[in-house]
Amino acid sequence: MPVDHKDYVEPDNWLSIQELKRTLGVFCRLGIEKIRFTGGEPLLRRNFLGMVSEVSGLQQLRDVSLSTNGTQLKRYAVGLRQSGIQRLNVSLDTLDQEKLKRIVHRDVLDVVVDGLMEAKRVGFELIKINSVLNDETTSSDIDRLVGFCAEHGFVLRLIEPMPMGKTGRIHFGLTAQNEKTRLKATHALIDDIVPGAGPAQYLRSADGKIRVGFITPISQHFCEACNRLRLGADGTLYPCLGQNDSSNLRDILRSGGTDEDLENEILSVVNRKPERHHFVEDQSKIIRIMAATGG
Repeated sequence: MPVDHKDYVEPDNWLSIQELKRTLGVFCRLGIEKIRFTGGEPLLRRNFLGMVSEVSGLQQLRDVSLSTNGTQLKRYAVGLRQSGIQRLNVSLDTLDQEKLKRIVHRDVLDVVVDGLMEAKRVGFELIKINSVLNDETTSSDIDRLVGFCAEHGFVLRLIEPMPMGKTGRIHFGLTAQNEKTRLKATHALIDDIVPGAGPAQYLRSADGKIRVGFITPISQHFCEACNRLRLGADGTLYPCLGQNDSSNLRDILRSGGTDEDLENEILSVVNRKPERHHFVEDQSKIIRIMAATGG
């Protein structure tokens, strides 16, 4: 979070567990099979494990995953497995303790690594490390992460930041494309396919120990292959993070709307999904910050 961020959503605006389950049930009947809880930080949500248990019971779902900053992972790893989370994406931008402290404003490296080890111990088979390339990232940082992930069986993902809000526009450094070229040559990497790959393009070593994904919204956008929607904690449905269009499903839920009303609005948003974002052409277009667009 930006140090001066104050615009927190009041809990009364969030969907209740039953409102969320009802809404996601409509999504599933429309064909959605994969859901990922993301943030902000989902593990700070009160009764989050109960929410996951309710949602993961939807019959049509075949994949339920979680994105987390890892600071609460050691505490909740067992419960996450039991409640239905199948895969984890854990944020870790560097293994340099002081550098990570500057990025996230807290000394959390040991806490995150302990959480990762606990998640591995309790049996999560697919753990992805999300590393955002910022203006402090060096090739040495990336090489350390590659070695760490290879040692522990994690999948590393290098992510270019999206210029959402003032903070998102000032942290550009290395591009994932350049690092992809470098790592491919250094480790003789070949194309790979990873479950739940989404927009990432993956490479792996011949022995499978190194697996690296590259998410490139800026240097090589993947809009033509994007089939994702984001449902915010407050019920806002975003067809694209790179556009301002949205619709609030909470209003339908709390005004007595039917499931058919929800379905029609969801389909309307899907039909308005834009051809692509315009981050490169107009970086000031998206005012909201990424940390306030979780769901």
